Amino acid sequence: MRHFISQSLIMAELQRDVELQLLNGNDLKEEREDPDAPESIKKKRRKKKRSKTTAPAGANEAEGDGEAGGVGDVTKQLEQQTLEDKEREEDGEEDGDDGENSAGKKKKKKKKKKGLKGQTDPPSIPICELYPSGDFPKGEECEYPPSKDGRSAAWRTTSEEKRALDMANEEMWSDFREAAEAHRQVRSYVRSWIKPGMTMIDICEKLEDCSRRLIKENGLKAGLAFPTGCSINHCAAHYTPNAGDPTVLRYDDVCKIDFGTHINGRIIDCAFTVTFNPKYDRLLEAVRDATNTGIKFAGIDVRLCDVGETIQEVMESYEVEIDGKTYQVKPIRNLNGHSIGQYRIHSGKTVPIVKGGEATRMEEGEAYAIETFGSTGRGAVHDDMECSHYMKNFNVGHVPIRLPRAKHLLNVINENFCTLAFCRRWLDRLGESKYLMALKNLCDLGIIDPYPPLCDIKGSYTAQYEHTILLRPTYKEVVSRGDDY
Repeated sequence: MRHFISQSLIMAELQRDVELQLLNGNDLKEEREDPDAPESIKKKRRKKKRSKTTAPAGANEAEGDGEAGGVGDVTKQLEQQTLEDKEREEDGEEDGDDGENSAGKKKKKKKKKKGLKGQTDPPSIPICELYPSGDFPKGEECEYPPSKDGRSAAWRTTSEEKRALDMANEEMWSDFREAAEAHRQVRSYVRSWIKPGMTMIDICEKLEDCSRRLIKENGLKAGLAFPTGCSINHCAAHYTPNAGDPTVLRYDDVCKIDFGTHINGRIIDCAFTVTFNPKYDRLLEAVRDATNTGIKFAGIDVRLCDVGETIQEVMESYEVEIDGKTYQVKPIRNLNGHSIGQYRIHSGKTVPIVKGGEATRMEEGEAYAIETFGSTGRGAVHDDMECSHYMKNFNVGHVPIRLPRAKHLLNVINENFCTLAFCRRWLDRLGESKYLMALKNLCDLGIIDPYPPLCDIKGSYTAQYEHTILLRPTYKEVVSRGDDY
C-alpha cells in the first residue's frame, strides 16, 4: 500500500512538473511576444497561470485514492499560497515604486516653491530658515540710465562677460538680499503696531528684538548694522533713546524709523517716515519722490553731483501746508547718501542731495545708500541733545590706552560691534555699567567717534526715505525695495 501511494505521488508530481514547464513556457512565450505589455496585463497572465496550475492538480486527485487526494490537496494549497504570496510581494513593490514616484513629484513641487514655509505672526522664523535653498528674493532690478551722449546701457543685461562677473559675486549679492528680506519683514511688522502713546524705548526694543530673530543674530556674522534711529520732528537723524528716556510718540509727531541689518558685514541701510496726522502727507510724498529720483539717476559712471542736483530739483518742486502755513520743502544740504563697504556704513563716497559737491563717479560693484531728507525749516542740521550713537573709527591704528576700564570697554566693542555703529542701550544689554568715563576716554583718543543727534530749527518738521542699491555689472538692484515704498 505504501509503495502504491509513493508511486502515485511520484507520478502526480512528475505530471505537475511537466504541465508547469509547459505553462511556464507558454507564459514566457507570451512575455517574449510583448515585453512592453502594461503591468495590468502581466497581472492577468499570472492569475491565468495560477488557475491552470490548479486544474491538473484536481485531475490527479480524482485519479488517486483518498490518501493520495489528501496529500494532493495539501500540495495544491501550498503551491497556490506560494503563488499568491509572490504576487502580493510584486504588487507591493509596484505600489512602493508608485509611492516613491508620487513622493518625488511632491518634492519637485516643493522645490518650485523654493522651500518657503510662511512667516508667523508676529514674525519669528529666521529668513535663512524661510529660504533654506539660499535663493533669497531679489530687489527691484532696473536698467542703468543712458550715458550723457545718449548711449543706452541695455547691453549690460545681455553681455556674457557682465553676466559672468555678476555670477562671480553671487554670494555677496545673496548676503545683501537676505539682510534686505529681514528688513522688509521687520518694517512691515513695525507698521502694524506702532502708534501714539508708546515710549520710544519700547518701540526701539520691540523692533530690534524682531530684527535679531529674523536675521538670526550670530556675533559679527549676522545682526543689527546700527542702532534704530527714531528721530522726531525737527530732529532729522541719529537719535535713539538712552536708558531712562521718557519720550513718548505723539499723534502730531513726524518720526523717522532708520534701522539696519547685515549678513557677513553686507549692510542694508533703509529708512522710512511714520506719521499719524494726514497733514504731513505732502511732506512725505516730496521726500519719497526725491529718493526715488536719486535712485533712478544713480548708476555706473554717473557723477555724484549730478544725482544731488536732480534730487534737489524734485524736492523743491513741492510745497506743503501745515496748520494754515505753506512751506517749500527744502533738502537738508548737510545730510547725504553714502557708499557702503563691508562692516563700514560710510565707506568714503557721499551722495549729495543738493547741487554741487563731488564730481566723483559711481563705480561697478559698489553699494550705496540713497537717502534724502526734506525739511520745513532752514534745510540744515546741527548737533543737539544727548549723544547715543557711537562707532569705532575704521582707520584707527594702535593707540595706547592707560585706563583699565577703557581697555575693557574697547575689548567689548571689538568683540560685539567691531566697526559697526552701536548705542548705549546695547552696552547696557551686554551687562556693562559705569562705562561713560571709559567711553569718553576712547572718544578723546580718537578710537571711538560720537554721532550726536542732528537737528534743524525747533518747530520745523523733517522727513526721510532711504534705500540701499547695488551697482551690479548687469543691473542696478534696489535691494531693499518693498511693497511699502
